[in-house]
Amino acid sequence: MRTSSRETHAQEDHREEPKESPAEDGPLTLALFEFELQEHIAEYLQSKRDDNDDYFFAVTEHINDVAMLLIDDQDAIHINEAARSKLMAFWQTNYAKNLRKLIPDIAGELDNGHLYVAGVKLTQAAD
Repeated sequence: MRTSSRETHAQEDHREEPKESPAEDGPLTLALFEFELQEHIAEYLQSKRDDNDDYFFAVTEHINDVAMLLIDDQDAIHINEAARSKLMAFWQTNYAKNLRKLIPDIAGELDNGHLYVAGVKLTQAAD
C-alpha cells in the first residue's frame, strides 16, 4: 500500500476556492466506497497508527464516480460527504489551499488506476 504523510496548516488563506472538485462539492458514490475502499479499512487504520498520523484519507474514482474515506484522530470512520465535511473542519480556512496542493497528486494516482491514500499530521503554522 502506498501512503504519504502530509503536513497541513490551520492558518487563513484568502485565495478563491477551485470550482467543482469532487473532493470539494461534487457528488460522492456509496457503491464505489463499498466496492473499492471499504475492504481496506483495517489496513488504513493500521497504517495511520504505524505512522502516528492524526488522520488518514483515501479517494477513489471510476468512470466519473468518486468515493472518499476519512479516519479521524479517534479512529472513527467517515465516508463520502461526512469524510469531506470532516476534512473541511480539520483544514478550516486552508481547505482550498491544501486541496489545490493535493489535486495534482490525487489526479496522478487516480489516472494511473491507483487509490489515493494519505496519512496526515496536523501542525500549527508560525505567526
